[in-house]
Amino acid sequence: MANTCNGSCACSCSASTSVETRSAGSEQTAAGSAQTIAIASGIGAPAAVTAAASAFAEAATTAAAVTAEPVLRYYIDGLDCADCAAKAEKILSQQAGVRWVRIDFGAGALTLSPIEPAFSLPAITSVVSSLGYRLRLPEGAGGPSAGQETGTMAGNEPLWRRVNLRAARPVLSGLGLALGLLLDQTAATTLSPLVYTFAIVAGGWPIARAAWTALKTLTLDMNVLMILAVAGAIAIQEWSEAAAVVFLFSLGAVLQASTLDKTRRSIRSLLSLTPAVATVSRNGVESTEAVERIIPGDVIIVRPGDRIPLDGRVLRGASSVNQAPVTGESTPVEKEPGDGVFAGTVNENGLLEIQVTRPASDSAVARIIRLVEEAQSRRAPSQQFVDRFAAVYTPAVIVLAALVAIVPPLFGAPWEEWFYRALELLVVSCPCALVISTPVAIVAAIGNGAKQGVLIKGGAHLEELGRINTIAFDKTGTLTVGRPAVARFVNVAPPDQHDDQALLSIAWRLERRSSHPLAAAIVRFAEERLPATAHAALSEPEDYAALPGAGVAGVIDGVRYALTSPGRSLIASALSENLLAQIDAWQRDGYTVSLLSDERRPLALFALSDACRPESSRALARLKAAGVNHIAMLTGDNSHTARRIAAELSVDEVRAELLPAEKAETVQALMRPERRVAMVGDGINDAPALAAAHLGVAMGGYGSDMAMETADVILASDTLEQLPFAIRLGRSALSIIRQNIIFALVVKAVALLLILPNWLNLWLAVLSDTGAALVVILNALRLLSLRPDKEPIHE
Repeated sequence: MANTCNGSCACSCSASTSVETRSAGSEQTAAGSAQTIAIASGIGAPAAVTAAASAFAEAATTAAAVTAEPVLRYYIDGLDCADCAAKAEKILSQQAGVRWVRIDFGAGALTLSPIEPAFSLPAITSVVSSLGYRLRLPEGAGGPSAGQETGTMAGNEPLWRRVNLRAARPVLSGLGLALGLLLDQTAATTLSPLVYTFAIVAGGWPIARAAWTALKTLTLDMNVLMILAVAGAIAIQEWSEAAAVVFLFSLGAVLQASTLDKTRRSIRSLLSLTPAVATVSRNGVESTEAVERIIPGDVIIVRPGDRIPLDGRVLRGASSVNQAPVTGESTPVEKEPGDGVFAGTVNENGLLEIQVTRPASDSAVARIIRLVEEAQSRRAPSQQFVDRFAAVYTPAVIVLAALVAIVPPLFGAPWEEWFYRALELLVVSCPCALVISTPVAIVAAIGNGAKQGVLIKGGAHLEELGRINTIAFDKTGTLTVGRPAVARFVNVAPPDQHDDQALLSIAWRLERRSSHPLAAAIVRFAEERLPATAHAALSEPEDYAALPGAGVAGVIDGVRYALTSPGRSLIASALSENLLAQIDAWQRDGYTVSLLSDERRPLALFALSDACRPESSRALARLKAAGVNHIAMLTGDNSHTARRIAAELSVDEVRAELLPAEKAETVQALMRPERRVAMVGDGINDAPALAAAHLGVAMGGYGSDMAMETADVILASDTLEQLPFAIRLGRSALSIIRQNIIFALVVKAVALLLILPNWLNLWLAVLSDTGAALVVILNALRLLSLRPDKEPIHE
């Protein structure tokens, strides 16, 4: 259970956690970006690409500086209108000790930056309570864990505070309205105003309190407009109209709050994935401890059927782990010693001993929740348009209402009739449905995406997903399995210089520090053929250097060696015709060839192969079916291998033998006016290309800080299955946002047109507003039901 903050919560730890986590991630990004610039600048990259990399690094460095300030995050209960969120944000931003405040209406979340020591949590909580809302500290944010009660939550709260008065108010108001209408049909009409007054007070008290708060801040929100309409109706003795307005408005508020809460719970449900306690093994003794007390390096025991409480790496045991709650993968993943595991996943059938690698506050689930909440608070372009429109529309209609009330009576028209029409205009001037049309859809889509293993970092990126019609893929590890193997090895050194074992030891020493899949394949190949005791005796190479897009080089025993692609070798021009013919033959057979050489001659050839992912062909077919009309493959591999894989997967365009910066240049070349381009890679080696595209997508990114920072969309699992779903989710969200905006505008236009010929009354005006708001919310909720398509496409 989450906790209500009343000032006694230990919230300082939440702030420090946010600072450490966000700063560390941003500094990593800045460091990675600096490396990207070095790569881009050092190999003759075009100025545009280098500039893009520089801008990327500058943004990351700026982010590191900005996010160094402390940040606190809370939930707000009872926030059911966009105007209310804006008003609360304005009031809280004026409080002492607050640097800035951001309230996201869609997510029901508050984010603020405190200024110590002036910041006072009790003062903030008191202000929020005075506005009619309640502040809660999210679990997993450095605050109390599940089961720990603080402040006025749960058992410490008096009974009357726990009764759902919000739902009772429209019921009481509706009963009063019905009784008043019944009395109007009898002779007891003198009693009906008293009954209508009860209906107005029962349902209108929260509206009046919110309106008074708005007036104190010199803002006109929908509560003020509704109170003015009710007061005007009473002034002209339209008691039934006034009571109907209050009943419909309060009922609409309850229905909106209920449906919005369903949307907000879609992401908050992730909080329940991780257990509050874990079994820790220290010196052979097992004990149960709160996950917040467990630190990296501790060993935890997870029994079959239990959820894994913390991120870690398997030390002993083997099991199948259901990762669907976190990554969205449909089938369990086999885990053995050395494999990583995520908190919140389920251990199915074996006892696991896991060494913790991250604290609870920095687990994959905790980072997902933080990033999703940040993403939900970022305004999308369509939302910015709606806000600008509403800022003009509401004042304009209010001015029109004033003119309608004043001008016609000056020319002899009945003042009561035109005053009534002015009241209708006041009600119609509320842009509620329009204002919530976009944020509720964004919150629903981003929340559902996170539950399905697709992390979308903001409304702008969600809308961009909906527009993508061209996708560029990195080859190795994206379209292919990413675990190549050495299929052939040939010693081409002079017979009296190096035997096979000596060459393999040189290759092993050069490649063991590289993270590239080809390097890992050569290391595995060498380790299988070298004596087990030989590794410890081998020294590290001196003057080691990674050659971007080429390979590695280093000095061993005074000799400089390089292990690179043949075309980028130090001695490429000195290769014999026979050797070139051998290399060409292997490449035509689909192998990737690496050449080991010293400064004078070639020494050995490695032929490596990497199979396509089993789901790649199916995923690309689904992308085509979803409206992606152009698919490109970008690789640093040779053109023969690239064409073979492209043919197998029916890829539209192939660009081979590219350096990292040339991939970014190629992405820019794909970005024609009619194309919206996404780049899909691992988020680390492909950082320049991800930054250059309209949308960067990283695969298997939940385990990578760099991927979390650099990509716009992160696919949790290391497969392509989630990408078609992400595209469909973006398209559906964009479509629903457009539907909501058009529907809200049409309803307002129709209501305005019906007012002038006097075909609308007050309660219908309220119904059009609250009904439209409810319709757009329900329409947005359809995004929560969207699921990945696991069925194969039948051509």
